Amino acid sequence: MSTLTIRLPDEKHTRLRELAKHRDMSVNKLIEELATITLAEFDAENRFRAMAARGSVKKGLAVLDKLDAAFQRK
Repeated sequence: MSTLTIRLPDEKHTRLRELAKHRDMSVNKLIEELATITLAEFDAENRFRAMAARGSVKKGLAVLDKLDAAFQRK
């Protein structure tokens, strides 16, 4: 496991401590979870972009139209 030192403004550090306390976890665990979420989002975006590069524009737009229609019904 690696150790990482970061510099944050005092106010941001205070808010992160408060958030960690609210979630009943350490700041270290909070940062680890936030990093995991961010990396998962990055990986999903890269997979989507790779699939989009290989896909059909017409089919992609059709899927987006279906999503729009589904969300408009709610």
